[in-house]
Amino acid sequence: MAKQAVWLSGLVSFEQAAEILEKLGQIQLSGSSVWRRTALWGERCKAVEAARRVTAQALPDQGEPVARASDHPGRMGVAMDGAMIPIRQEGWKELKVGCVFDIERRPTFDRQTGEWRDVAQAVHTSYGAHLGGPDVFGQVLWAEAQRRRWEQAGETIVLGDGAPWVWNLASEHFFGSREGVDWYHGSQHLAQAARLLHGEGTPAAQEWFQDHETLLFEGHAARIATELTQAATGKRKVAKQLRQEAGYFRENQGRMQYLELRDAGYPIGSGMVESGCKQFRARFTGPGMRWSRSGAERLLPVRAAIMSHRFDSLWQAAYAPPLN
Repeated sequence: MAKQAVWLSGLVSFEQAAEILEKLGQIQLSGSSVWRRTALWGERCKAVEAARRVTAQALPDQGEPVARASDHPGRMGVAMDGAMIPIRQEGWKELKVGCVFDIERRPTFDRQTGEWRDVAQAVHTSYGAHLGGPDVFGQVLWAEAQRRRWEQAGETIVLGDGAPWVWNLASEHFFGSREGVDWYHGSQHLAQAARLLHGEGTPAAQEWFQDHETLLFEGHAARIATELTQAATGKRKVAKQLRQEAGYFRENQGRMQYLELRDAGYPIGSGMVESGCKQFRARFTGPGMRWSRSGAERLLPVRAAIMSHRFDSLWQAAYAPPLN
């Protein structure tokens, strides 16, 4: 009963979980009773995940190169992003979300050309999340990568939005991986540059964006940065913002080789982690929901395990009595 209550609480509200238990299992529990069981077992699940983080940090030493094993010749990747959830007495706080995935080429229909082509896609995705700073979040994501045998992958990639903390974590935990600013965030910054140059929703802005979208995809981020820097000298009102966008493309130019990455068989989009953010928000940002920090932190490993299709193994680890 406790297992089913905790599992349902990771999917729906405590009141909905109680209703489902009563209708499908003839188990009469109030929403508060479901919450109490989730608080108890969520804390134990949290402890299990904390222990796994400690183990992952010890194997191997950070920065130590690891030989690639032949029993896992495929490619893997990680992606990182954030979602906002409401915390009582704190307001909306960022939940850092990461995912670990295998990479496979699969036939995909190209609507522009009308042809089928093999495109790299993220498959077998699993998730981790942390309500707080990047240091612990990096440990959470590295522990999940360890569980997935990251070191045995033939080649790996880290995808992020371009924030410096993402690349700091990539260097600390995922050393040796290729790095890429995902196409969605790169395009967002390009669209912002178009608005700054030509105004919101103008034909000139749309034309500039379309022309430079091709340049960005072909790997000419440095050229875009130079153009924005030069344009800033004649647009005083938006000069600061234009220089900021120029800096974004300049600092990440090596991570914006989209055509090269796609042809090499890597995904360039962030759909896998965007999906994860939406799934976490679906549970934590429902109507009227305001979480205590401890309550959210207890439920996070449960929600992540459900999304990663490993709730049964997490429950078994949390439920098993300690060895004497």
